Amino acid sequence: MQLQQLVIVWSFKFLLAGAETPPITYPFTETCAAEGSTVLLPCSFTPSTKVIGDRGKDPRKIVRVLWCRNHPICHGTTPSVFDSEASDTDSRFQYLGDKKGICTLQITNIQLDDAATYRFRMEAEDPAGHFTNRTGVTVRVEENPLMRVTGSNGSEVRGQTVSLQCTTSSCTFHGLSITWLKDDHALPETGPTLHLGPLTAKHSGNYSCALGTKRRSGLFRLQVEADSAGGTSHVILAVVLAVLLVGIALIVLFFLIKRRRAAGRQSAVKRQRSDAVLPSGHGGAAQRTDPNTEDVSYAAIHFKASNPSREVQSGADDVVYSAVVR
Repeated sequence: MQLQQLVIVWSFKFLLAGAETPPITYPFTETCAAEGSTVLLPCSFTPSTKVIGDRGKDPRKIVRVLWCRNHPICHGTTPSVFDSEASDTDSRFQYLGDKKGICTLQITNIQLDDAATYRFRMEAEDPAGHFTNRTGVTVRVEENPLMRVTGSNGSEVRGQTVSLQCTTSSCTFHGLSITWLKDDHALPETGPTLHLGPLTAKHSGNYSCALGTKRRSGLFRLQVEADSAGGTSHVILAVVLAVLLVGIALIVLFFLIKRRRAAGRQSAVKRQRSDAVLPSGHGGAAQRTDPNTEDVSYAAIHFKASNPSREVQSGADDVVYSAVVR
C-alpha cells in the first residue's frame, strides 16, 4: 500500500515538473467542426531523457500512447478514444502518429456528441517518463454552419498574392478537411486557407469552399486586373515601336530620294556625251536649218462645175495654185 502511494506521489511530481516545460505541443487549443466533417488535431511530443552513465542523457522509450476525452490526466482506466494497447477503439478516431514524436489525431464523420476536450498522453518504460498535457484541444461541433469565403475586396492586381479564408459566423475552423472549388471545378489545395499567387488572369473566377459533399459556401468572385506599372510599360513599348517604325520609314525615304537624284545626274551626263559626239564645222553647219527660212507648201485644189450644162473642157482642168506661207 505504501509502495502504491509512493508511486502516485512521484507520478504527480513528474507531471508537475513536466508542466513547466511541456514536451507535448498542440498548434491550437480550440477548433470548430461541422457535423459529418473530418477534423485533424495536430500534435507533437518529445520524450523525456534519463541519465545513462558516462554517455550522458538518452530519451526514454515510449511504450504507450493514447488520446482521451474530458479527463485531465488520461491515466489508469480512463476511457480513451485511442489506445495503442487496445484494439476495440472507435474506428472514426485514427492515430496518425508514432511513439517517437508525432501524436496527431484524426476524427472522421464527427458527430454532435463528439464535442469535448481531447488530451494526449504518453507513457514510458518507467513512470518518470509518463506525461499528459492538460491543456488539450477543445472541439466544438456545429450542426449546420453557414459557410462563406472571405478575403480581399475581390479585385486584385496582377503579380500580387491573395489568401482566401473559409469561415463561418459561429466558429473558426482548424484542421478540417476543407476542399476548394473554382468555377465548380475542384482544386488540389485543401484546408481552411487558400493561397493564390503570383496572380495572373487565369486566377479570375468564382471560388467556393466545401465540407465533404453536402455543405458548401457561397461564391466569391475574384477578378485579377493589370497593374498600372504594367500598363505604363505597355504604353512605353508602343511608343518605342512607333518611333522605330517612323525612323525606318525616314531612312528608306532618304535612300529613295538619293537614288533618284543619282539617276538624274547619270542621265544628264549621258546627254552631254551624246551632244559632244555630233559633227561640227562646215558640214554640220550646212545641216542646220535657218529659223528665218520660210517653208512654202503648195496645195492643188480641184473645182467641179456646179452647172451640168456647162461644157467641160477636155483639154485641161482649171488649176488654182495657192501658196501657203508658214
